[in-house]
Amino acid sequence: MCQALHVSRSGYYAYVKRPESKRSVENRKLLDTIRNIHHASRKIYGSPQITKNLPPDQKASRGRVARLMHANGIRSKVAKKYKATTNAKHNLPVADNLLNQNFETTKPREKWLTAITYIPTDEGWLYLVGVMDLHGRAIVGWAMDSQMKTELVSSALKQAIGRVGAVKGLIVHSDRGVQYASKKYQRLLEKHDFVCSMSRKGNCYDNAPMESFWGKLKMEWLNDHKFKTRAEAKKAVFEYIELFYNRRRTHSSNGYIPPLQRFEAV
Repeated sequence: MCQALHVSRSGYYAYVKRPESKRSVENRKLLDTIRNIHHASRKIYGSPQITKNLPPDQKASRGRVARLMHANGIRSKVAKKYKATTNAKHNLPVADNLLNQNFETTKPREKWLTAITYIPTDEGWLYLVGVMDLHGRAIVGWAMDSQMKTELVSSALKQAIGRVGAVKGLIVHSDRGVQYASKKYQRLLEKHDFVCSMSRKGNCYDNAPMESFWGKLKMEWLNDHKFKTRAEAKKAVFEYIELFYNRRRTHSSNGYIPPLQRFEAV
């Protein structure tokens, strides 16, 4: 073997007997921590979030974490884009795009986003509505049903109001779907003195943070499962929103703290 490697026997045995370097020991321990954090996040976190979640006694640069992850085949899941589900072909009045892709906030209950997505099960589609507060990106309201009716979007909005309160002048932005344009939903907005804003026709970027959340939910939590019943899917959605995303999942736009922590910090 020494001949094949073009090294002397004495050099080889010196290498074998040489104690492991301090840097090598640190990298091995750091790799174990990286694997633990990655596993705890269900393989969701990439190098930025893992770096932010390292314990104080193992702080390392993002580059070092990224190199160790790459060398050991540790990768984060990547969210995909999903098409809209609502029907905008109707004759109901639609609101102007007041939000106009301005997703910045100064306080909670300033701007809410809401949208509908769908989850396949063996029993049929499960429709999910979410309401996101842009200050921290927390999901403050949500509702699920086997049918995509106006009551579904109203239920999610009512939950958000009951959970974090209503503030006069709060902007609630959605797409132009018939559920959001319906008289029942619009009356609910008017009752609480909310301001309605709607995306431009066919422009998913006008509701980008909400669409990004749907991508995370599906890629990070749901796509690995085949649900036999809607009840199974509902349980998984609850776990992601309430137990993981809102309370544990670090978010880059929040300075790598969970959404509810940023929302409640004010």
